[in-house]
Amino acid sequence: MSLAGRGIVLTRPRELAERLAIVLEARGARAIVFPAIEIEPLAPPPTLRRLTEYDLVVFVSPSAVRVALRAAPPWPPRLAAAVGAGTRRELEQAGAGEIIAPARGADSESLLAMPELDHMAGKRVLIVRGDEGRALLGESLAARGARVEYAACYRRVRPRADPRALGGIDGLVIGSAHALDNFIAMGGGELLATTPLFVPHERIERHARSHGAREVVVAGAGDEQLIERLVAYFDERN
Repeated sequence: MSLAGRGIVLTRPRELAERLAIVLEARGARAIVFPAIEIEPLAPPPTLRRLTEYDLVVFVSPSAVRVALRAAPPWPPRLAAAVGAGTRRELEQAGAGEIIAPARGADSESLLAMPELDHMAGKRVLIVRGDEGRALLGESLAARGARVEYAACYRRVRPRADPRALGGIDGLVIGSAHALDNFIAMGGGELLATTPLFVPHERIERHARSHGAREVVVAGAGDEQLIERLVAYFDERN
């Protein structure tokens, strides 16, 4: 089995890494959950309490869905949008009805490319996100005529842990530029020169290479795509 004994480090927040870890271990890998981001909920903003009033509610991550639901807002939204496959899965599990999500990609660009978001004039849009993030999504929807508001319901915190204590690593799964920056700040920069990174899209690939990553593999946005790419990569090296 191609993943047998392979040490794969998952840098997602712990609650988002557990499902993938189980699947990888079923394929024979040693899944090492080492979060480079922790999710800290914030006080629910007033906009979240009016969630069903908006024409479209955009969730930027699985964490956005989970933290928002803990705040017990009116649910579900009339129409939801997910930045990627993982966020879509969280919305489906939460009972959301109609969901707009890209089939490929897991970033603002992929969502904005969908034809459903071409004509936004007069639409009320709520973006559920962390307290920091890219401005592209909101600015682009506003430029298309939408009235955009935000619900910042969590913050991303850098954990206190040292990646240099990790051993037997064959691959690093990095889901965002923020996670990569944290991993480096935690002391993991040297590992980038010796360990292949598996990332969801080209933007993070470029970011990783600019920070000295030796080998970066674009594995796709969904867990299924990631697992297929991991298997193919290590098959080639058996």
